Amino acid sequence: MKKIIRLIGVSLLFVLIAAGCSSQQDTAKTKDGKQKVTIMLDWYPNAVHSAIYTAKEKGYFAKEELDVDIKMPAETNDPLKLVAAGKVDLAISYQPQLIVSRAEGIPVVSLAAIVRHPLDCIMVPTNSSIHRPKDLEGKNIGYSSIDIEQAILNTMIQTDGGNPKKVKMTDVGFDLIPAITSKKVDGIIGGYINHERILLEKEGHPVRIFNPAQYGVPDYYELVLVASEKGLQEKKDVYKKFWKAVAKGQSEVTKNPQAGLKILLDHENDSFPLDKQVETKSLNILLPLMNSKDKPFGYQDQEVWEHVNDWLYKNKVIKEKIDVKKAFYNINQ
Repeated sequence: MKKIIRLIGVSLLFVLIAAGCSSQQDTAKTKDGKQKVTIMLDWYPNAVHSAIYTAKEKGYFAKEELDVDIKMPAETNDPLKLVAAGKVDLAISYQPQLIVSRAEGIPVVSLAAIVRHPLDCIMVPTNSSIHRPKDLEGKNIGYSSIDIEQAILNTMIQTDGGNPKKVKMTDVGFDLIPAITSKKVDGIIGGYINHERILLEKEGHPVRIFNPAQYGVPDYYELVLVASEKGLQEKKDVYKKFWKAVAKGQSEVTKNPQAGLKILLDHENDSFPLDKQVETKSLNILLPLMNSKDKPFGYQDQEVWEHVNDWLYKNKVIKEKIDVKKAFYNINQ
């Protein structure tokens, strides 16, 4: 789930070459006739992926005659690159990042909103003199190498009546937590309310947070399920079955979070062991942000896509607006 991603520098040439290659994903089936589906996570397995692992553990994929292979990315920009190239069927990525990719000519499309609201936020120590974004003037804020984070910070400060030019930004890469705990910076952006915030509090460093959606940034979808345009055209029915199983898994996790968490912990990556306490708190934060009160799990609103598209263009993250109608498809329809 970690959004430590540099804006994807995949060239259009790469995508065109990849699109011209025949994909082994198209007709791959197991010996018992199940359709093989590969999905690449955005990060190592954690609470946000509980529905996927629950769907696999409880046989919901098998019931849809699917054999799902869950992969972890070697690099944080792998999911979008590999799904665009047809090397994996599906991937989990970020709504703003998908728009940036489409603006670069990369034919990827969002099938469902997994987390419906931002997780990224500004974090400052609770004992600091910073009580609102405009108070960041004259301060040093650490970020994780992403242009979008700079755009978020600028928008929040401007909306609160401050001047972003008076704020120093320091690229701390992956070291967001050490940067703020060592007081190298006065605050950070790029940390998630369901991860960095929990870890900071656990280590005795409570933080005050500022939600981007409350200060002029569109209430964007943090995580989305992504396919290639070619994949969606050729395997729409397969992806519908996949999401049907995931939605059932999400329903199970919502009803019994502890059971869903146990399944997740049983599938933790050996290189990235999970902390049960952290993941429990994370899942409790995530579920209200993942589920919609009046719409099916994963449903996407065109208005949200338009707002994010306009905001990225206004902040010069993309040079031209994209056609948002081609950027998403509600697979749960």
